Amino acid sequence: MHKQILPIALLAIAVIAAVIAGCTGTPPDNDIPDPDRTYYIVGIDEFYPPHTYLDEKGNPVGFDVESMIWIAQDQGLDIRFKTREWKGIISALLDKKIDMIYTGLSITPERAEIISFSDPYWAINQGVAVKNGSQITMEKVMSGSAVTGAPKESTAAEWVQRYLVGIGVLKKDRFKLYDDFPGAIRALEDGQIDALIYDTPGLIEAIEDKNLEFIGAINTDEKYGIAVRKEDAQLLEKLNAGLKHLKDSPKWAELIAKYELNENN
Repeated sequence: MHKQILPIALLAIAVIAAVIAGCTGTPPDNDIPDPDRTYYIVGIDEFYPPHTYLDEKGNPVGFDVESMIWIAQDQGLDIRFKTREWKGIISALLDKKIDMIYTGLSITPERAEIISFSDPYWAINQGVAVKNGSQITMEKVMSGSAVTGAPKESTAAEWVQRYLVGIGVLKKDRFKLYDDFPGAIRALEDGQIDALIYDTPGLIEAIEDKNLEFIGAINTDEKYGIAVRKEDAQLLEKLNAGLKHLKDSPKWAELIAKYELNENN
């Protein structure tokens, strides 16, 4: 998503918020579960444009955010957004510090054992970025010749561990893990790693104004879903119904165009 989209995004959020006053906002800044609250807390990663991020005023915006607002209005859900560090976001859901995760979370068999996912809403592949002018190629990354990094608890890290480190292609000491995506980006800029692997849409957006370049995608064919706790079956039904209504409406195509998402990523 190009930066000029941001003012439009802010205007759209403001209009939607006015229509469903009281439906969105920020919950109190604490991590103590409140059994008496009547709204749902949507956990998002603030560093994952164009899906979820914060504007200049600290308000949540992005494709997933606007989608959730539309679904909440469609299904009569009272929601609040809360940013969480990516590392530990599933634990926050299980500990009832948030009630759902809607922030580009890939559906995997391992995750599906402990949480429930909505129907898929987007498909992505993993992408690879290097420094501009680097001699690092996709072939070098795939052959284990490049020091490679990824954020912790990401499907990128899982893929590298399984298909490169796990079979001996990439030496374990040449695979670097970082607490968050911004930290991994800084490591690539500083030359601590030769290549960074991460979700293609977020990676392309993050390096847009940096001395980094996207060199290719790895066909992992991942699907994003909204995550809830296993016991929240009724909430999951509402999310699936709202998601279906959204995808059947003109709004879905509008959001895809607005955030310049590429369905082939």
